[in-house]
Amino acid sequence: MMRLPLFRRALSDSWRSLLGWSIGILAALLLYLPLFPAIGGNADMRKLLDSLPPELVKTIGYEQIATGTGYTQSTFFGLMGFVLFTIAATAWGTAAIAGDEESGSLELTLAHGVGRTQLVLERAAALLTRLGALAVVATIAILALNGPSGLDIHPAHIPAAAAALLGLTLLSGMAALCVGALTGRRSHATVAGAGIAVVSYALNAVANQGQDLGWLHGWSPYHWAFGGSPLVNGVGGAGGSLWLNYAVSAVLLVIAVIALNRRDLKN
Repeated sequence: MMRLPLFRRALSDSWRSLLGWSIGILAALLLYLPLFPAIGGNADMRKLLDSLPPELVKTIGYEQIATGTGYTQSTFFGLMGFVLFTIAATAWGTAAIAGDEESGSLELTLAHGVGRTQLVLERAAALLTRLGALAVVATIAILALNGPSGLDIHPAHIPAAAAALLGLTLLSGMAALCVGALTGRRSHATVAGAGIAVVSYALNAVANQGQDLGWLHGWSPYHWAFGGSPLVNGVGGAGGSLWLNYAVSAVLLVIAVIALNRRDLKN
């Protein structure tokens, strides 16, 4: 039987953090979704959006805000949830290797007969588990608020959107973990995790400005996640490639394993 000591230790050491982020996710959903009848479904809001430059509306993703699915996508999955999940993923990914190395505890852990490959894999598994728990919290909350808030979202599509958000933000976490394994520097790992999220969002926003720029969607993990409108179409929506975020995360994991096994750790 696999005991996975590092995995279990990572989860036990971070349960307060996970609880805090879960509360934050719930607070964001309780703040935004019940307001849909007054904001997203309001004719005055539609008129306001029509008065704004189309480029601005496309940039912030508010084209379909008058529908329950569009409102939930724009306010939570595409914005507030994206930000919260990314911050959590980057923090956890940074702490996984670079944080321990800078504090000096990484060498102590490895001195107890733990292999470097095992360390990377178990820390990555803990990162995925914690983000997955946040995705489950978000899914359950949206399912509970779907009817009372008049969102009219197909229940089966909510887990699909959560999976898209999970894959997108897992990429930030794995980028932080990978750069931490490559450099051992918290600052570098944090910049990598946050940077990939910012660049991804920016590429998608620029690509939305016109057909001539549409090719940029192919380089945006944000578009890979939400281009197929999983909240409307489910996992198999045309135009999305949410699996790509998981695939790139797997590649980053392999790089992290190789890098940590080949690098001399800091004293």
